[in-house]
Amino acid sequence: MTYETIKYEISEQILTITLNRPEKLNACTATMQDELIQAFERANKDDDARAVIVTGEGRAFCAGADLSSGADTFDRDARHGPVRRHPDGKVDYTDLDVSDAGGQITLGIFKCLKPVIAAVNGPAVGMGVTMQLAMDIRVASEAARFGFVFSQRGIVPEGASSWFLPRIVGIAQALEWCYTGRVFSAQEALAGGLVSKVVPPEQLRATARALAREIIEKTAPVSIALIRQMMWRMLGADDPMEAHKIDSRGIYALGRSADGKEGVMAFLQKRPAVFKDKVSADMPDYFPWWTEREYK
Repeated sequence: MTYETIKYEISEQILTITLNRPEKLNACTATMQDELIQAFERANKDDDARAVIVTGEGRAFCAGADLSSGADTFDRDARHGPVRRHPDGKVDYTDLDVSDAGGQITLGIFKCLKPVIAAVNGPAVGMGVTMQLAMDIRVASEAARFGFVFSQRGIVPEGASSWFLPRIVGIAQALEWCYTGRVFSAQEALAGGLVSKVVPPEQLRATARALAREIIEKTAPVSIALIRQMMWRMLGADDPMEAHKIDSRGIYALGRSADGKEGVMAFLQKRPAVFKDKVSADMPDYFPWWTEREYK
């Protein structure tokens, strides 16, 4: 599969997705949106990809939405024609054409079954930062800059960031960054809990790859896929009993699996484990549990 605006490259079981419009600071277009969603869907089915790194080509991570349409950049009706309306003329907000592009990207990343690491190499503003919120770990170059600039553009934060951002950095920090819309440094992002590490530019990719390798080398792929979805989806649970229900399913199902038995025997025999179950074929039968109307 070929892409126009991103690169999809696998080396040593690490998939690197590179935003690839360096002449436009990797600003996001409709094509990039579609390609990112397709790339994460592809990664879910690709057992050769054990971890995902997302970074930008050139000096930027992503400068946000491509603003080349000028004043109509965020006017969906002006750019694509009117969305569906009710008989009284009010907008039908259930029309999928109302769905924001940033949210479609973020939700695509949220559904990923592989750990996702952002290697933020430069400026990341607007969509360029909100798309990172559904990634699991963010490592930043000293050259990185971040900005939730929406209030300065007369719009609101997109990409489901009103759900993700307060959970990552806390409500007060989230509101400060979104109220002011200012662009801030990698060090401020570190202090605020948005990124976990800041490194010199020349060490960024190596740092991200070392983290990916640490995840890959000693862990079971199916375990990682379940852990990722359990952790994210339990952020919205209203009682620890909901987590207990899913924990119990996981312990039961994986305790009977080949990988569950291999993990124990490798520990007892003091040798590296050889996990053979695949995300593409061996996910337990209760997955995905959140599609059930009610789980008990």
